[in-house]
Amino acid sequence: MSDPLIIAVPKGRILAEAAPLLAAAGIEPEAAFTDEGSRALRFATSNPGIDLIRVRAFDVATFVAHGAAHLGIVGSDVLAEFDYSELYAPVDLGIGHCRISVAEPAAMAEHDDPRGWSHVRIATKYPHTTQAYFAARGVQAECVKLNGAMELAPTLGLAPRIVDLVSSGRTLKENGLVEVAVIAEVTSRLVVNRAAFKTRPELMPLVEAFRRAVDAKVAA
Repeated sequence: MSDPLIIAVPKGRILAEAAPLLAAAGIEPEAAFTDEGSRALRFATSNPGIDLIRVRAFDVATFVAHGAAHLGIVGSDVLAEFDYSELYAPVDLGIGHCRISVAEPAAMAEHDDPRGWSHVRIATKYPHTTQAYFAARGVQAECVKLNGAMELAPTLGLAPRIVDLVSSGRTLKENGLVEVAVIAEVTSRLVVNRAAFKTRPELMPLVEAFRRAVDAKVAA
């Protein structure tokens, strides 16, 4: 009997949105999965041939690309940033809607015109995406890599602008920042390891189950 398929799912907000799709695809995790006091990272499911692992959103793509997991749920922002050739993304799950945006202090934005930029210094966890976006517009982007607390960068003088995920915009507003450009709209995708897709025939029906779950959600 083959080892169980492993699905990597992200911690946090996206996990709550993904849960109904997992259930619709016939995957119900064990009780410990929703136990906030549990420190476990790997969980059995109602399907003995499928286990779940819960990791950081940015790490989902890495686990799947390197074959440590067979499938995963990951934002298109992460896929664009890492551009792993080992990943196949067959289904847009239609969850996790947000955007990657450029933001700066509101006072700066009052007299700033992005069309006049020639060089920018940006704090971001998306250096590849940021540099590609600005290079396409003839702007040189100097990126300062941060993994969190991006909104502090302008106020503490680390960088005058940031590139980060934006959903409601509340965090930006509370830190005196405003969006001045949208780099990309983001949704979460089902990703599959390409090598596993060729060698594990049970992956195809699972991908189709997710596709049907998304179609049913849209039709509802």
